[in-house]
Parts: sequence; structure tokens; C-alpha cells
Amino acid sequence: MMLRRLSRNLLLSGAALSAICDTAGAAEKPVLQADAQLGTIVVTARRTRENLQETPVAVTALTGEMLDKLNIRDVVATAQFTPNLGISAQPASITAASVFIRGIGNASPSAVSEQGVGIYLDGVYIARSAGAIFDLVDLERIEVLRGPQGTLFGRNSVGGAIQLVSRKPTDDPGFEGKAGYGTFDDWFARARFDTGLIGNMPIKATVSYMHRQKNGYFDNSLAPSSKDPGALNSDAVTAAVQGDFGKLTVNYGFDYNVREGAPTFFQVINATDDVRTYYGSSQALGGSAFQIGPEGLRRGEHQPAMDLNGNPTFSVKARVYGHALTLNHQLMPALAIKSITAYRAYRQDGANGLSGNGQLLGFTLSPLLFVDGTVLPTGVQPVTPYDGYTTQRQRQFSQEVQLLGEAGAFKYVGGAFYFHEKSSEANYQQLTFVLPGGDAGVNLSPLQAFHGKARSYAVFGQLSYSPSSDLELTGGARYTKDRKWLTLAGDVQPNLDGLVSYNNFSWLISANYKLRQDLMTYARVSSGYRAGGINPSASEINIFAPEKAISYEAGVKAEWFDRRLRTNLSAFYVDYKNLQIPQFLAGTGGATSTIANAGRVAYRGVEAELTAVPVPGLTIDGSVGYTSPKYKSYLYRDPITDAVINVASEARMSQTAKLNTHVGAQYDHEFGIGTLSLRADYSYRSTVYWFTLDRINPFNRDIRSRPDHNLRARISLSDIAVGGGRLDLGFWGDNLTNDRNIDFGIDFGSLGYGSASFKKKRTFGVDAKLSY
Repeated sequence: MMLRRLSRNLLLSGAALSAICDTAGAAEKPVLQADAQLGTIVVTARRTRENLQETPVAVTALTGEMLDKLNIRDVVATAQFTPNLGISAQPASITAASVFIRGIGNASPSAVSEQGVGIYLDGVYIARSAGAIFDLVDLERIEVLRGPQGTLFGRNSVGGAIQLVSRKPTDDPGFEGKAGYGTFDDWFARARFDTGLIGNMPIKATVSYMHRQKNGYFDNSLAPSSKDPGALNSDAVTAAVQGDFGKLTVNYGFDYNVREGAPTFFQVINATDDVRTYYGSSQALGGSAFQIGPEGLRRGEHQPAMDLNGNPTFSVKARVYGHALTLNHQLMPALAIKSITAYRAYRQDGANGLSGNGQLLGFTLSPLLFVDGTVLPTGVQPVTPYDGYTTQRQRQFSQEVQLLGEAGAFKYVGGAFYFHEKSSEANYQQLTFVLPGGDAGVNLSPLQAFHGKARSYAVFGQLSYSPSSDLELTGGARYTKDRKWLTLAGDVQPNLDGLVSYNNFSWLISANYKLRQDLMTYARVSSGYRAGGINPSASEINIFAPEKAISYEAGVKAEWFDRRLRTNLSAFYVDYKNLQIPQFLAGTGGATSTIANAGRVAYRGVEAELTAVPVPGLTIDGSVGYTSPKYKSYLYRDPITDAVINVASEARMSQTAKLNTHVGAQYDHEFGIGTLSLRADYSYRSTVYWFTLDRINPFNRDIRSRPDHNLRARISLSDIAVGGGRLDLGFWGDNLTNDRNIDFGIDFGSLGYGSASFKKKRTFGVDAKLSY
């Protein structure tokens, strides 16, 4: 019923709009020039190259040209331009991100935590969100696929998928260099070299390098500018080799990114009276003043963490790299076989500084208080709300084989997938547990550690049938078997071992119909799956089951006025079962959590995207994403009564904005020396809460991210002839409204306070690009 209603309403809307625009278009065609048409966008949302407007999937494509002009260097900023996509950089990390599509995703940066949105680099699954932020050196485009992608894409794409597609080597030799400088001494330099076809061989290669460096945007009086929170020093290299040997095409890709930086400043926003009293006495005892408040600080004190050798450090060091070998052999006109073999790894070591304060002092008691009740004063000692040092390791191997082809009215994709992973993590925590009354605290040093292993096997297939040139029917299926091992170590003595295994069958049914050549409607029903597992942040074996979803979606994709206007609209309803709800539990055991399959949720929403060329030289684009999730059930065990109750009426959907919008405009005008371009983009995102239940997280409202507004603009002069090359010059500004909003928050529960980081202030910069 839901699918029929969505399909009928969108079909009627599309037909009505078609009639209106046909009439209007006839009147406007003589006015518009032929060069004012929109270009064709090619995507691989269904594993084959297709026109975006003929792909029955809700997909947004951001071109490499746009990413380059806006100086977007990692995936985080792409959420400003994509409906119903939310990406937040995780605190105490320089490589971890929380990614949500239509309210579905995963907030945990753990080295064994499964994503709800799959991220793929040139077809290779990046398994962990902890290593998802790396420099995007040389991309052709980014594709954001919304809704379950379970039949064709790797693993755990129940919310959707993000595809990063690299630029391939070119037939002709060339060079491209770009450099820029901005606020906070933020500068970068990038170069790309293309060999072209090498000699008489059908082989070509390219290599790109980028260096990024910036100071932090919080002035820490205890550190140099290069170590202030938000500082980064990064080097990235990508390389690609392509060989075309008749029916066989070979592509090898390599990416390497080494980063060192100081995570963003995490500020105490609010605290209990006991915590305020305890840390508020620090200055009288000879320590630093307690920094607390709801407004973002620009300067103050932020103490270093201690590394494993006992040396103070402000930094996090990370390395992300990968190899991929893709073979494509055209066995016969109707059949090709494709193999993707890949190895990826990341490691991160560094300060887990979430205290937001300088060197605090307080009166302490011995930890024996929590062992046998012994009250033993240890005098005035350095104290901290929460700090630490974390090490993470992960490596993965994957092998995928695809069979692709078409025969008559049929198109097909089939194949098999294998994935193997090893990972480990150790979180050395330092915290002070404030006792009731705020007169004393207990210094604790919990160690949370684990190592795990995972294997996944899958076979999949998708078949499309076109009984006419206007109608296409598609069915797909995927069978997955997941097996996981986890060992809890650290303070868990003796170590605890766990093993889980799951099977899943995901499916897809879709139909799309062309009402005319440039107007297509589609409807699809698909299922999705996110693997279960063993909670790595617990002190006991906490097993949780897989999440499962059934998604109903209908859409209209259209072009009007002889390709001067493009409109894409989709509506969806998702029935989500066994939602894995992590409950953050900070206390004497440090930052731990429990995970339960406590929820069933209904997600409803719409997405609309528009691109128009009203007059030659002017392009207008915009999007709207609306998601309205509602808990059908949320089972919660009351710690006082031990009764299981349904708290669905009070539960919030964490890390999900109901509304996000974007509108942009670009005007290009050719002068004698080059092309002048003016571009402006405005993005809006509604309120985001970080936790589900206020009854457990009393500071949830205090640390919420209120409605966010972002305005960026750029003016550039491009295509300036310089010798035998071309020069582009640009001046840009970001966050021009100087919005100082919270961009991530943590409620530390029984530790008695909530903290958050703030987005950086208004920034400006210049850049120059030279191409030969």
C-alpha cells in the first residue's frame, strides 16, 4: 500500500509538471541558446556506467571539478551538498567519521564496529568509519547512493553507500599543480603527473601528491600554534597504472595518507553541582581555573595527554593506505568478468583529550575506595574529567568477482565477495570520579582493550529485463555469511573470548518507466542488513543481533526545457527492525557502553534535487532532504525497578537531522584573458541530538547541535593562457555567517558533565592552479 501510494503520487506530480513544463518550454526555447544545456552525468550506482537520469536509484553525484573548486579535501563537507546525508568528524581522532543517510548509520569509531553506510574507494569496501577520513587527492566524482544497497555492494550498506571514484590516467602526458593559503595558516600544495601512453605500449600511469598543513583554531596557551586543537600536518600520495590489452583492461591503484594533528578542542558545556564544586576549587589549590560554559571558547588551556612512554603529547598520528588491482576481461560481446583484489590498513595512535581544561588540582582518595571500601586520602593531586591515549590497528583483504553483460532485453550483474579483517584497539584512560558533595575525587586509570577478526562471504546477482524501450524490471538478491571473533582484554582479566555467526538474504525488486525520453518514474522495494557482533566497549561478552530493514521508495527523474532544467524527486518509507542502540556508560570503569537490539523504527522522508541553466552562463542548483524517524518500540531496562519498559515516546533519533537544504548559484562570463566565475552556496541543517534518551544522558539538550547555517563563496578567474598551459586563480570564504555551532557532543553520564566541540569561525583563502 505504501509503495503504491508513493508511486501514484509521484507519477501524477511528474505528469502534471511535464504538461506545465512542455507548454512553458515551447515559449522559452527560442530565447535560450544551444550552449545553455546541462551535461550528462555518468554514475556506477548499479555497477555499470549509466546516465544518472536513467538510474532508478536515489543518487547524488558531486563532480571532481566542483570538489576541486570548493577545495573539499575529505568526505565530511560533502554532507552540505547532499540531501539526507549527515557526516560528523569524531572527537579525539583525525580519521574517524560518523556517517548517516536517511537517519541510518553508525556513531561508533571502534575498530570492529560495523558501518550502516558503506564507503567504497574505486569499488573497494572501506570497512571501518575509524579510517574513513583521508585526503581526497585526485577524484573524478563522489556518488552518494541513498537507501539499502544490499544486493550489489559489499557489506553493511543498509542506509546507503558513498562511492569515491578516482581520476584515471590519461592518454596524453600532462601536469597539473595547485596551491592555496587561508586563515589559520591553512595551506596546501598538490601536483599530478600523467605519463600518457608510454612508448608504443598500451600502458599509462599517473601519480599525485598533496601536502596539507594548518594551525589549530583554538589558541591553547600550553602548546605552540602547530599543536593547537584543530591543527593538521598531512601528506598524501595516490598512484594509478592502467593497461589496455585488447579485451583485457588492468588497473592498479595505490593510496597513502599519513597524518599528524591535534583533535578539535572538546569543551565542558555543563556539569552537575558536585562536579562544578570539585573542579571549581582547583585554582584555590594552585591549579588551573575550571573552564566551563555553553559558548565556544577561542582561547584557553588544554593539557596534553601522556603517551605510552610517559611523554606529554597533544597529537594524534595516523596512517591510512591501500592497494587495489582491478582486472576487466571481455569474454564475449555479451559477457565480461571483473575482479577487484584489495588490501587496506590503517593505524592511529594519539591523545584522547576530552577534558577541555588545563592542569586541574583536587583533593583525592585512593582507588581502594572502589575495591574494598577503604577510605585513604592521597592529598591534592592532578585531576582530570577525562583524558587518555588510544591505539588502533586494522587491516583488511577483500576479493570480489563480477560477471556483467547484456543479451537482448536482459542486463545482468552477478558475482561473489570475500572479506577478511583483523583489528585491535587499546584505550588507556585517565579520569577522576567526583564523589557526592564535590569534596573529593578518585583518580582512575581504566584500560579498555580488545582484538578481533572477521570473515564475510557473499554471492549476489541482479537481472534487469526491458520488454520495451520505456519499461525496465529488475530483481536482485544477495546471500551473506558473516563470522566474527573478539577477545576482550585490558582490565578484563582473565580475557574473555566471543564468537558469533550470522546469515542473511537481501533482495531487491524495482521497476522504472519512461513517460517520455527525459521523464522517468521508478519504484523499488529492497531489504538491507547490518551485521551483528560483540560489543568491544563492554566488560563482559555483550552480543547483539543484526539489524534488518525493508525500504519502499518511489521517484521521478526529469529534464525540462531542452535540458535546461533537471529535477529529481524521491520519497521513501523504511521499516527498521532490531536497531542496535549503544548506550554510553561512563563511570568508574571509564568510557564503556552496552549495545542492545532495543528498537524498531519507521523512517519516512523525501528528497528533491534541482539544477537549472535559466540563461547562458548561470547555473542554479539546490536540494532538500527531509527525514522523519519515529520509534515504534524502544525497550529499556529501568536500573531502579529492573523492569523492561517501552520508552519509544521519549526516544530521540541520535545523529539525525530532520531537514537539510542547499542552494547554490554559479555565474561564468568569458573575458579576453579568461573566464570569470562567481559562486555562492548556502547550506542549512536542523537540530541534531547525539544521544537517544535524556533520562540517561541529562546533558543531551545542552550539547545538542542547534540549527546550522553555512555560507561559502568563491570568485575565480580561470583559463588564463600562460605559455603552453592554463592558469586558474581563486579567492574563497567559508562559514561567512561566522556560525559558532556545536559540531559534536558527548554526555559523560555518571561522570557528571557533558562536553562538545565547536565548528571553526569564518575563514578566507586564495588558491592558484596551473595545468599543462
